[in-house]
Amino acid sequence: MKYSFKSVCANENNAKWNNIISRQMPLYSRNNDIRSEFERDFTRVIHSNAYRRLKHKTQVFYSPQNDHICTRIEHVNHVESISYTISHYLGLNCELTRAIAVSHDLGHSPFGHKGEKVLDSICKKDLNASFWHEKNGLYLVDKIELLEDNEGFKRNLDLTYGVRDGIVSHCGEIDENSIRPRDEFINLDEYKYPNEYSPYTWEACVVKIADKISYIGRDIEDAITLGILNEHLDKLHELLGKTSGTINNTVIINNLIWDLCQNSSPENGLCFSNENFEIMNKIKKFNYEYIYGSELLNPSNEYFSIVLNRIYNTLKECYSEHNTFEKLSNLSKYYPKLVNGFKSFLINYIFMENRVNLKNEILYDISKSNDYYMAILEYMSGMTDKFAIDMYNEIISF
Repeated sequence: MKYSFKSVCANENNAKWNNIISRQMPLYSRNNDIRSEFERDFTRVIHSNAYRRLKHKTQVFYSPQNDHICTRIEHVNHVESISYTISHYLGLNCELTRAIAVSHDLGHSPFGHKGEKVLDSICKKDLNASFWHEKNGLYLVDKIELLEDNEGFKRNLDLTYGVRDGIVSHCGEIDENSIRPRDEFINLDEYKYPNEYSPYTWEACVVKIADKISYIGRDIEDAITLGILNEHLDKLHELLGKTSGTINNTVIINNLIWDLCQNSSPENGLCFSNENFEIMNKIKKFNYEYIYGSELLNPSNEYFSIVLNRIYNTLKECYSEHNTFEKLSNLSKYYPKLVNGFKSFLINYIFMENRVNLKNEILYDISKSNDYYMAILEYMSGMTDKFAIDMYNEIISF
């Protein structure tokens, strides 16, 4: 029902409100700023380098020469559009869903989920920890991404709890047909694995569902465009109950949004009808079998692993306790773009006597191996596909 969630909207009347808008550090203010807390979060994200890089990061298909294949930033825009439509209809806080949506995938590595798996493998091997993009997204907005304040100092983004929670809680790989927020105001650093906790707000729950709605249809469209589904279109038509006509993202998205809005309530949670929930899971299964599991993706996946492991190992070999920075400087003669870029990254997060214009948290002591390896992984996770390939080509060229 329209506006049926108005009573649980994230606003001043919500008992969670002070927690939702809380920040880890006070954010500077100006007398002439007309934005709300979530509007400030939204603009802080879209002015960040991490957001800008999403336009050159793979969503599912690595196809840099095809302008019409979905990239990570297009997916983010889809999620923003879908979550806004749902939130507006249900009477929730559209500013909050918008801020969560544009920031939810900032933690993705180059080369999509395959790149994420490569970094996870490295992380397990060298740090005995897991790398997953939801947690990395939270770390990125809390610790890595920097913006200049009104006095010219670089500071962390310092987003509200509601947006930070939406980032780490957005895992779209869900199978339950009723999503509702948790009551506990937890330390978000306590997350140990994806989907461990429900989101804190109904708005974040909307983004979590919008994430799934956005990709299942668009991935099919892109797969059809690239010819990956040529032999399986009959199965897809049968699955969707269509004997003829065009299968496109618009139809799939519209049907799922309408069904969700008609079947959800604060009492029952955000949910689909049983029929459409079953259809959505069948589409997801189809995508995993015929798209994500397609043998046509194997060559590029192998290449991504080679590229990322070579970059990591090249920088890793420079570790030498207190002589690490010196070894990096020596290596820069051979790989100037890679090494100097990494050194510039490190300077923002290590202790230096004169930290000019830096007011962010110090993160790494690169004389310690774990800190140094973590810094490499964070540097790599921020790379675009093209930048990672350029760095690999620099390493293998003479």
